[in-house]
Amino acid sequence: MPGKGKLATPMTDTQPRIAIVTAASKGIGAACARQLATEGYALVLMARGEAVHGLAEELGGSAMQGDVTKADDLERLVDHAMATHGRIDALVANTGLSRDQNSYNGTIFDPTDDASIIDYDDTYWFDMFELLYMNVVRLARLVTPVMQNQGGGAVVNISAMISKEPHASYPSSSTVRRGLDGYVKLYADRHARDGIRMNTVSPGLVSNFSWTPEQLVPVPMQRPVNVDEIAATVAFLLSDAAGSITGQNILVDGGFNRSI
Repeated sequence: MPGKGKLATPMTDTQPRIAIVTAASKGIGAACARQLATEGYALVLMARGEAVHGLAEELGGSAMQGDVTKADDLERLVDHAMATHGRIDALVANTGLSRDQNSYNGTIFDPTDDASIIDYDDTYWFDMFELLYMNVVRLARLVTPVMQNQGGGAVVNISAMISKEPHASYPSSSTVRRGLDGYVKLYADRHARDGIRMNTVSPGLVSNFSWTPEQLVPVPMQRPVNVDEIAATVAFLLSDAAGSITGQNILVDGGFNRSI
């Protein structure tokens, strides 16, 4: 296991903090990478497409191509970060699109809808579990020993607003992301003593998609959430200013969510 049984490189006053960002080639991941670069982090990026290399070069970081659903790729990512920098101070566990997101129609709950979650096969459920839940579990397993050895760190997972209010258009995302909230709370409870914090950011309708006026009707702000707003929230949660915030799921949804 990367970092297990070996000391991380101590951070000096002049050394930048080291951040890993996954699914970083575009959208929320790229926005997070840009925001963290402006705040002085040295970046290690991963995404499936070649574009991640160009972004890393632009931001003065390093990159590798890989898939967040592949345990070997995540291990290579953490090994690369440790070989390059000797420590990991921050992790942004982002993912690409799920099949749920591709099918979202922007409607509110319709009690007359005859669709049923029993209509989905096992492959659908296991694919979403690998993408939306196990990526966090596996990355946490890899970076936690590193952060323990160096005396602390912070993790932010990118989820979605339906983790708070399940929606029939997102059957697997709604349930799997809700389960992730439980994992985050248990992780935070145990690793606060190690100086490690874990939180989740749950965006609403995001600006890197096209939304019709009808789809934006349920959003009190009447506009999508800008990816830069999400990135700013992530950067805050990784910062020392958020030093007492852990185990939380922060909505960035323009007021869409009605759950209290």
